[in-house]
Amino acid sequence: MGKTCRVSTLCVLCVILALVSIAIIVTLWTLALTDHGDVTAPWDSYRLPMDVIPEYYNITLWPRLSPDPNNGLYIFTGQSTVQFECVKETNLILIHSSQLSYTGQNNKHMASVTTADGAAALIIKSTWLQPETQYLVINLKSKLRQGQKYQLYTEFTGELADDLSGFYRSEYEEDGLQKIVATSQMHPTYARKTFPCFDEPALKAIFHITLIHPPGTVALSNGMERDIANITIDGVSWTKTKFEPTKKMSTYLLAIIVSDYTYISTTQKDPQIRIWARRKAIDLGQGNYALNVTGPILDFFQSYYNIAYPLTKSDQIALPDFYYGAMENWGLVTYRETNLLYDPETSSSRNKEKTATIIAHELAHMWFGNLVTLRWWNEVWLNEGFASYVAYLGADHAEPTWNVRDLIVLDEIHKVFPVDALTSSHPLSSNEDSIVLPNQISEQFDVISYSKGAAVLRMLSDFLSEPVFIQGLSTYLNHFGYSNTVGNDLWHHLQMAVKDNNGSLPHPVDRIMSPWVLQMGFPVVTINTAIGKVSQKHFLLDADSNVTVKSPYNYEWLIPIRWMRDGMVQKDIWWLMEKEVINFEMRSDGFWVLANINVTGYYRVNYDLGNWERLFTQLNTDHKVIPVINRAQLVDDAFSLARAQLLSTSLALRTTSYLSKETEYMPWQSALNNLDYYYLMLDRTDVYQPMQDYIKKQVTPLFLYFKNMTSDWSSVPVQHTDQYNQENAIRMACRSGVPECNSLTTTWFNKWMEEPQQNMIHPNLRSVVYCSAIAAGDKAEWEFGWSQFKIASVANEANKLMFALACTNNTELLNRYLSYTLNSTIIRKQDATSVITAVASNRAGQKLAWDFVREHWEYMFTEYGVGSFSFASMITGVTARFSTPAELQELKEFVEAHSATGFGSATLAVDQALERTRMNIKWLQTNKQEILNWFNSQKGDQMQ
Repeated sequence: MGKTCRVSTLCVLCVILALVSIAIIVTLWTLALTDHGDVTAPWDSYRLPMDVIPEYYNITLWPRLSPDPNNGLYIFTGQSTVQFECVKETNLILIHSSQLSYTGQNNKHMASVTTADGAAALIIKSTWLQPETQYLVINLKSKLRQGQKYQLYTEFTGELADDLSGFYRSEYEEDGLQKIVATSQMHPTYARKTFPCFDEPALKAIFHITLIHPPGTVALSNGMERDIANITIDGVSWTKTKFEPTKKMSTYLLAIIVSDYTYISTTQKDPQIRIWARRKAIDLGQGNYALNVTGPILDFFQSYYNIAYPLTKSDQIALPDFYYGAMENWGLVTYRETNLLYDPETSSSRNKEKTATIIAHELAHMWFGNLVTLRWWNEVWLNEGFASYVAYLGADHAEPTWNVRDLIVLDEIHKVFPVDALTSSHPLSSNEDSIVLPNQISEQFDVISYSKGAAVLRMLSDFLSEPVFIQGLSTYLNHFGYSNTVGNDLWHHLQMAVKDNNGSLPHPVDRIMSPWVLQMGFPVVTINTAIGKVSQKHFLLDADSNVTVKSPYNYEWLIPIRWMRDGMVQKDIWWLMEKEVINFEMRSDGFWVLANINVTGYYRVNYDLGNWERLFTQLNTDHKVIPVINRAQLVDDAFSLARAQLLSTSLALRTTSYLSKETEYMPWQSALNNLDYYYLMLDRTDVYQPMQDYIKKQVTPLFLYFKNMTSDWSSVPVQHTDQYNQENAIRMACRSGVPECNSLTTTWFNKWMEEPQQNMIHPNLRSVVYCSAIAAGDKAEWEFGWSQFKIASVANEANKLMFALACTNNTELLNRYLSYTLNSTIIRKQDATSVITAVASNRAGQKLAWDFVREHWEYMFTEYGVGSFSFASMITGVTARFSTPAELQELKEFVEAHSATGFGSATLAVDQALERTRMNIKWLQTNKQEILNWFNSQKGDQMQ
């Protein structure tokens, strides 16, 4: 016993000493790997060390389009060689890798490393995966030498999952057969799910891609197919497609697709343009419109940038399952079907416009974003904001009669103002070090980056003049082609263009733009026309909110002001460069003054009460003297200024008084957007009916105007925006209870129910008619809508029905519809959040949707994941109506309950929902009685 004890004690001591030695070795190893004695190991940092720089990848991928018989999983296998140059001596290679399994090489490690010429293999001490930071770590016995080139070879397996990220699968049914598409979404950080790569935008390389795929399928990538051959593997025939090498580009722009698709193309000069989609969609001509507008849009951008399209082909493909609206992969742009395909029989003018503007947005990136790429994700806004702005120019060139340029005011500027007026907003550009986690990167792709970015760049183009803006842009793109930049590089080139054209600005471009880019929010400019005093102030929707984020510019801006007096536009821009200044020219002398002509500036405008009264008089006597965009602006500014307690709510409501004489789309849409907030806040209160009565009175003349224009609804207005406003007229007339309207939509829908093969409802009006009829009806109408949704062969038609099904007032049906979102065979993952938010926007469905999200949050968050679920829009949608202390408490409890798991890409949306709910509670308490009194005071003769 004693001897045994002694041996055991010695063994324990040996083990302890061994463990201590290992701990010391590990500590020394970690210290040796890190500079300056920093205890953080390189593989624990989310940013790559810039020790090695990739030159090219040689990648072969082999997706299996049927499940593995052993485990039921769809997989892909791959081989990759990446050649890189060592720019700083190191014995450690970090390369991104996520959810990939590696085949051991001869050295039994997950990779092998050789010199570029293959003459010598380097000895690897160890390889391992670091899942948290998503690296494959390769620890070499000796250091890589500076200036030398090496190759890293790996073989790997990944899952071809249906998670809409990396290399994934999309499923659809055609002619009774279930079909699989293997497709990709590498942006922003999912290339690493497909092959090991240096997955940062600044690490550009050339990609040599080969795809192995089933015979009869077609393979696509960024480059044109160069070599297609039949091969045999284990006695089975496969097709092998090699592609021409890509240009030097970022990993996030790579695209790889295997499908049973077909295409249509142009035979004109380079580049070759092809539109790819499901065979049936192509046969039915749903790709024709995209093909027709792509050429003119590409021509426009080649001229606009003064740079030829850099590639040999321009492929665009419509996918059944796709998380984003579209993705600008260089040479192979991917789209949701609803955004690329257009069917003249069933698609509306709005669908057509969406297709044109989204194609223009993605093609704008072929130069701005792809040819020249921002160095890091903290300046996403410049890439996305720019494409959002020039998309309107490209679409305007392709469809000059639409006047689509002006719609940027409603669709981008008015949309982003309310978000940017919260204390939880954020600057356009962030500190590079603050955006490192994949979730933080995903959060950058929000309405601030896209819509505020577009608004600020439009303002910049306006005060520089478009020719100067275009010249600076062209030199910037030519100078930095195939490389990376930071935002200041663009300001520098624009400043050079100003100088070349002897332009006059109050300050250099970077000094003017910095306050707009580096601080959140925007100003309200207040003009006192009695004395000519002009002042600026950070505009916040909640006047009592406390801004805790410090700004280097103290929330002041350099503001370009275009203005008019009594119908006469003043020629020059006037700059407001201080907090407060006197401009004697802006004294009214009994005339009205109007600032921010055509809303070229990103700010709101307020006036003294005397000037507001003069503007009201003008609107009520001859509203057309005021430009149509500014009529929309006066409404939007007034409602927001009232929410911020800078104007009375009654005054804001008075901007809608003249609408009974207004027939233009933009002012009406602006009013309806703002009244939507009143509906959200008040449709569960005693204000609801007086508000309905007022809207009914105002919209009836518009309803009758379009009835006459269209010869009793037998035709469609010629003007693009008139078509939109006709839809508004019917929607609001039915919503507010105009009897003739409800009779009209119910009759149309019933005729369709009687003859399902003969849908005579005009595509422009289907959304509003479907919703109105399903809301007025019950189970029979809903079941018919559901049956039509299930068999719809056109994505846009399915979309209209999908939203209309949420309009029912039957709570049993709404609950059933919500439950379908948990089954991706019934409601596609990409559509689930849209269905939930559509139900939440229904007065009868809001509480149901909120309860549903609370009950199933854990499941959705863990099972669906960030690649396929728009959690941010879902949180925003289900909380939009929150306006009581009880709802705020429920939201707080929800946040607390899930704080451990976190909210991923919805983190910011949760903060904004809390802030918005507090504001709503206060707004309702402050304004409800005044609003009720105002609507009651408007009860004149009700127009039938």
